[in-house]
Parts: sequence; structure tokens; C-alpha cells
Amino acid sequence: MDNVSVISMFTLSGFSGTFSHRVTLFLLTLLCYCVIWLVNLTIVTIIMDKNLHEPMYIFLCNLCINGLYGTAGFYPKFLHDLLSTRHLISVPGCFLQGYMVHSSVCADLSLLALMAYDRYVAICRPLVYHSVMNTKRVVAYVFFAWITPFFLMFISTGTTVTSRFCGSHIPKIYCINLLISKLACSPSIAQVVFPAFNYTFYFGHTVFIVWTYFFLIKSCKASKENRNKFMQTCLPHLLTLVIFSVSVLFDLLYVRFGSKELSENMQNLMAIEFLVIPPIINPLIYGFRLTQLRKRIAHFLCSFHS
Repeated sequence: MDNVSVISMFTLSGFSGTFSHRVTLFLLTLLCYCVIWLVNLTIVTIIMDKNLHEPMYIFLCNLCINGLYGTAGFYPKFLHDLLSTRHLISVPGCFLQGYMVHSSVCADLSLLALMAYDRYVAICRPLVYHSVMNTKRVVAYVFFAWITPFFLMFISTGTTVTSRFCGSHIPKIYCINLLISKLACSPSIAQVVFPAFNYTFYFGHTVFIVWTYFFLIKSCKASKENRNKFMQTCLPHLLTLVIFSVSVLFDLLYVRFGSKELSENMQNLMAIEFLVIPPIINPLIYGFRLTQLRKRIAHFLCSFHS
């Protein structure tokens, strides 16, 4: 007989520094989550207007929906834990949370790559834009931008689901696949191969985005008109990309160095930055920067007040 007991619950151990301020943190977190829903849902509602059914706005709409999806995997559980004295999560719940967080990050990168490609075709190859970015292709692009991370994360998560666990302590305020797999009694080679493939695949997305911006900047140098297009439509995307990259980098630094060199409060801040800043800032950047969208928001707000 195997003496290892079956573990049904994990303990999230990143909450020890929150007890003295948990009510304040709860209210601030609840406010933050409400703002995320407000700004993203506003953008999604406005883009439903058929006058904004252009590829750039469709991709932006999906980026906002993904922001709502990813944060839904974190905030409800986090809010509950802030007011609880026991920070437990079931094993299936932990896998689900990790899956939602990971797939949301990957879908973000896929959608940002699509938006970069859309701007590349619009500015560098304007004569073929409407044939390259027609309705059927845009639908196909969006479909694969969603289904690919969902499938890859399903396979990656599946390599750990059947594992027997020899520990139940997760040194974080939410679940991620890497920390779950470290609790396995005997990690399989698949738990190394599939995440490595995913990292390589999405690093390729980053290389693709850099490649598109290389040609975009090159095109802008040759034309004042292209330069104006870049400032109006590419600058919001570039800001979004930078915010996303920095936020994810902070979380990667947390996973790599969090348990040794940093205080718990700083660890938690680095861990949740990509779940706080991009979902709020991204809709605001596009809402204020894109003229057509800004006009529709102003019209929406005026009609709402009247």
C-alpha cells in the first residue's frame, strides 16, 4: 500500500501579511474589480455598434473580454480569502484557477500579436488591407487566438491533473501550474516538455510583434502620413504591449526570486500586477487615444445621462 495520503485541498500561504489590513484590502480590491468590469464592459458595449465593426476594434473588444475572463479566475477567490482566516482551495479549483490565469495571459499575447499584424497591414500594405483583413479571415484569426491558448493550457494542465501530490503548500495568493507541478511526488517528463513548448510558442509571438514594429517604424520614417497613422493607432497598442510585458515580467520575477529575496508584500504586489494594471489601463488607453472610439464613448455617456 502507498502511505502517501490523497490531498484534496491546497493552502495558499501568501496571505500572512494581510490580516491587519484585510478589510481595507478587501474594499480596495472590490473597487478595483468593479472598475475593471466597468471600463471593459463599456468598451465591449460600444464596440458592439456596427459602425465600429472594423478589425482593430474587434480585436480590442476581444482583448477587453479576455481581461474580464482572466480576472474572473482571480478576484472572486481573492476577495473571499481576504475575509477568511483559512486560505484553502480545492485541488480542482486550483487547477481551474491556474488554467484561467494562464490561458488569459496567452490569449492576451495572441490578441496583441493580431493587433500588431493588423496595424502592419494597414500601414505598410494599405492596398491589400481589405482583402487580407476581410470578415472571414478576422473571424478565423479571433477564433484561433482564443482556441489555441485554451487547447495548449488544457494539455499543459492535463499533465499535472493525474499526479499524486506530496505537498499542499502553495507559496502564492493564487494557483499557477508551475507551483502545482512542484508539489507532485514524481513529476513526469511531460510536465517539463509541454510548458517548455508553450513558452517557446508564445516567445515566437513576441518575436513576431517585434518584427511587425520594425517594419512599421521603417515605414513611418518614409512617410508623414504613415507617421500620423502610427501615432494615432499604433501608439495605444505599443503602450498596451509595454504594460502587459512589464506586468508579466514582474510575475515571472516573483516566481523566480519571490520566496527568498523579497518581502511577502512585494511578492504579492508583483504577483497581481498583471491582473490589476492591464485590465484597467488598456481600455482607458484605447478609449482616450482612438478618435472614433472616443467619440462613441462621449456619445454613450451623454445619452446615458440624458
